[in-house]
Amino acid sequence: MENQLVSSVVGFNTVDLKLKGFKAYEIETAVSPVPSYSRRDFYKICMITGKTMIHYANKGIELDDTFLFFANPHIPYSSEVLCSSQTGFACLFTEEFLKINDRSESLQQSPLFKLGGTPLFTLDQEQKKFLGILFRKILQEQDADYVYKDELVRNYINLIIHEALKLQPSGNFFKHKNASSRITSLFLELLERQFPIESPGHPLVLRTAKDYATRLSVHVNHLNRSVREVTGKSTTTLIADRIIIEAKALLQHTDWSIGDIAYGLGFEYPTHFNNYFKKMTGTVPKSVRV
Repeated sequence: MENQLVSSVVGFNTVDLKLKGFKAYEIETAVSPVPSYSRRDFYKICMITGKTMIHYANKGIELDDTFLFFANPHIPYSSEVLCSSQTGFACLFTEEFLKINDRSESLQQSPLFKLGGTPLFTLDQEQKKFLGILFRKILQEQDADYVYKDELVRNYINLIIHEALKLQPSGNFFKHKNASSRITSLFLELLERQFPIESPGHPLVLRTAKDYATRLSVHVNHLNRSVREVTGKSTTTLIADRIIIEAKALLQHTDWSIGDIAYGLGFEYPTHFNNYFKKMTGTVPKSVRV
């Protein structure tokens, strides 16, 4: 079976996640295909059995066993299914759902979620059995009528997190050959993660090299030097090229007004978008419309 690049989330409306604060589902790729999702504004914990390649930030690892994975919306990741059958569970949640008060430590500071952390753990049969019980409890509670189910699910998630903190992290990650390669890979994946733009109501957030440097916790000069060293292009050029690709797609394949497209791509005024597009392409946006 060909490698299947997936973002392992069974289809659901992410609006539901924002209303409830969490969403759990069962993974079973042998029965139904694994659809993709384009927005990653939530945290994710999954337990998966099956041969899989995980790409996370500047690291990658191939696993052919049961593993537990913690995903951070601020760190790019993807996975490849390398087998015909993959099973398991996943739970997605917002930071607001898990944090019961403002004094709680940010998830971004957790060893399981922070940049440079250890988000991947292989499990033995006993660990798999215990964690499977916790995931099933979450599945049962998410559709229940129990008035305190949010608190109960929060407790189950925290139990999973604490079990992971007791485990030894996997040591089989491979790394990029140098720091420039690492930061460039992070930048390119984070750039691609901003697209597609799904609606004018969810405009592009990261527009400049400084925006990306801030998100990646590096100085903008370091980001710019690394990107140019690896790609031969400036950070600004790569961002602009990707924005123009998205602009052309929106112009050709949606009925959005040019004003809506401009706003969706982060331009305050349509005239700014028109000038930017003409500067980059030599033509005006309306000339691209089919």
